[in-house]
Amino acid sequence: MTMARKPDPEPQRDVVDQLLRDWRRERPELDASAMAVVGRILHLGRLLEAGAGERLREAGINYTDLDVLATLRRSGAPYRLTPTALRKSVLLTSGAMTACLNRLEDRGLISRSAEEGDRRSLAAALTAKGVRLVDKAIVARFDQAEQAVSGLSAAERAGLARLLRKLRISLP
Repeated sequence: MTMARKPDPEPQRDVVDQLLRDWRRERPELDASAMAVVGRILHLGRLLEAGAGERLREAGINYTDLDVLATLRRSGAPYRLTPTALRKSVLLTSGAMTACLNRLEDRGLISRSAEEGDRRSLAAALTAKGVRLVDKAIVARFDQAEQAVSGLSAAERAGLARLLRKLRISLP
C-alpha cells in the first residue's frame, strides 16, 4: 500500500508579497519581479539594523559607533586610521564622521592625534577602553547575525552570500 503524498504547505507570505500582489492588481503592465528582490533587501536591512541596534544597546553602544570602532579594531594594531580611511569603510558623511568621532573621544574610546606629515588631519586610534568595548560588542553583533540567519542551512548561507556579493558588485 502506497501512502499518498501530502501537498507542500503554502509558503509563508511577507510584506513584499502583498506589495507585489497590489501592484499586479493596480498596474499589471509593470514587471515587479525586481521589487521581489530589492523590496526584501531593503526591508531586511531595516529589520537587521534594528535588531543589531537593540542587541548593541545592551552592550552600551549604538550601531554607527560600533561600525567605527570595529573598523579601527579590524585594521590591526595600532588600531589607528585617518578620518578619510574610516569614512570610506563605514560610509558616513564628513559631518557625521566628525560627530561620531567626537562622541567616541568624549567617552574615552578613541584618542585623536595629528598624522605624521599632515597636522591638519587627526587620526583616530582605539584606546584600551575602546578595545575592550568593541571586543565585547562585536561578540553580541556576531551572535545577532548568527541568530538572524539561523533558518538557513550552510549551503543556503553560502549561496545567498554569493548572490548578494554579485548584486553588490554589479551596482555603481
